[in-house]
Amino acid sequence: MRKVHYSKLAVLLSLAVVLGSCSGLKKMQEQASTTKFELTPKVLEMHNGEVNATISGKFPPKYFNKKAVVTVTPIIKYEGGQIELQSYKLQGEDVQANDKVIPFEAGGDFSYSDKFAYKDEMMLSKVSVQVSAQMKKENLVIGTFEIGDGIIVTPKLVRLEPKASELTQNQFVRNVAQDKLANIKYLINQAEIRNTELKKDEVKQLNDFVKTIAKDPKFNIKGIELSSYASPDGPENKNAELAGKRESAAVKYFKSELKKAKLDKILKDSLFSMLKTPEDWDGFKTSLEKSDVKDKDLILRVLSMYSDPAVREKEIRNISQAFDELKVKILPELRRSKLIVKAEAIGRSDEELISLADSNPDALSLEEVVYTANMIQDLDKKAALYAKASEKYPNDVRLKNNLGYVYFKQGKLDEAKAALEQAKSIENNDAVKNNLGAIALIKGDVAAAEELFTAALGAGAAPNYNLGIVNIIKGKYDIAVSYFGNECDANAALAKLLNKNYEAAQNAMGCSKDESAQGYYLRAVIGARMDNSDLVFNNLRAAVGKDIQLKNYAKKDVEFLKYFNDETFKSIIQ
Repeated sequence: MRKVHYSKLAVLLSLAVVLGSCSGLKKMQEQASTTKFELTPKVLEMHNGEVNATISGKFPPKYFNKKAVVTVTPIIKYEGGQIELQSYKLQGEDVQANDKVIPFEAGGDFSYSDKFAYKDEMMLSKVSVQVSAQMKKENLVIGTFEIGDGIIVTPKLVRLEPKASELTQNQFVRNVAQDKLANIKYLINQAEIRNTELKKDEVKQLNDFVKTIAKDPKFNIKGIELSSYASPDGPENKNAELAGKRESAAVKYFKSELKKAKLDKILKDSLFSMLKTPEDWDGFKTSLEKSDVKDKDLILRVLSMYSDPAVREKEIRNISQAFDELKVKILPELRRSKLIVKAEAIGRSDEELISLADSNPDALSLEEVVYTANMIQDLDKKAALYAKASEKYPNDVRLKNNLGYVYFKQGKLDEAKAALEQAKSIENNDAVKNNLGAIALIKGDVAAAEELFTAALGAGAAPNYNLGIVNIIKGKYDIAVSYFGNECDANAALAKLLNKNYEAAQNAMGCSKDESAQGYYLRAVIGARMDNSDLVFNNLRAAVGKDIQLKNYAKKDVEFLKYFNDETFKSIIQ
């Protein structure tokens, strides 16, 4: 009988333990409304393709059973599926484990973070935590608590529109200067022009040049200069007289040549100028420096020491051996009249260049090609010119780079990359690297794009702008803002918005003059961040008016969460 009694007692004790256990968990379930769970941020945000979430909770005093283990599991539910984030365990005071302890008498709180990869289906989702408890082998779901709605995905509004670099620098000169010079030399103390001088090649060529430009409308005469000189030996007054006579003789001769060319009117024009130099000390010094006269350093020292012509001549004559050399090698060259005809060949007009680019591109010089292509707006014609010219000039990096640039503008990324790789083999300059980076970015290789843009910063504003795009994608908005600088466009505005500088974002969109559907949509988001319903409704209405597909997007965009039940908002997106 005693054995039976003890057996019944054991069963009753065991049942009491089980009932006590269930009673403890049941009480936690019944009082679940006294607990508090929160999500930070209150509306989740996607950055760089990931979503970070911080889950926190608070248990009131005398709630957490001393023997219970509680598991908190965040759940993201979205259309078509759900994901569970990392669970977090808490324990009562009497549990022998290493989880966070929540005291029974005082209660307590917890907080932990997790992250997950974003998928487009998650945009309009529900975030909840499922709380379950365990005591020994007993399990009970304490409750499921909704703590958040949706995920902000505004960084996805970034426009993958990197800027490409065209090499437009050229050495094109439309009107090319063509000057012609001839020297008529005289015997010592004479001013007569000798026939031997008139038969010299340089004189003949000058006369032929004058006759040519007189008949060719593609030439302009810019000026005619006649300078007559006397060598610095001899009395100064006599040299002045001699220089004047030489000037008269040269003018007389040149007038006759101009009349033959029917250009005698130029003599009456301001284009014609005359100059006479009685003692050509400058010419003397220049010729001496280039000569092999034995004592030239000594003579040059005399020139630097004395400015008076008479003293100079006296001191030089004292160097008797050197003066004998000067009389042969230097002085005869200074007794002259110098004739210079300054003209310019008139190049093709812009209209002629554009016409040739279409009809006969081979007729254009390399610099004409680069200059002309810069004027052509039609991308097909521009590409055709660069392609043709790069066959004729295969080693010019500008042509291959610019061909790749045009293909990039046309969206022909494979053709663009091929042309740019050829440019790179000629010269891997910054413009080429920036353009290859732009292709990599559009194709989704952000790391390669960033490396190329960073290496191409010498290419001007384009790589800086493109690095702004890269840093929006990477979630580094403050860095993106610095790269965009004072740019006025949607990407620059988006970076400022994501960096929480809403007024600056609004200003950037204001100066952008962007009237696209995407531009108006971004303005509406800025309005939502600024809690300005007029900005939201007016811009959202303009956006969906230009692109009806944005209605469905706005319905899921939790940037507008507070307006989801607003009648005006609903009228715009329905």
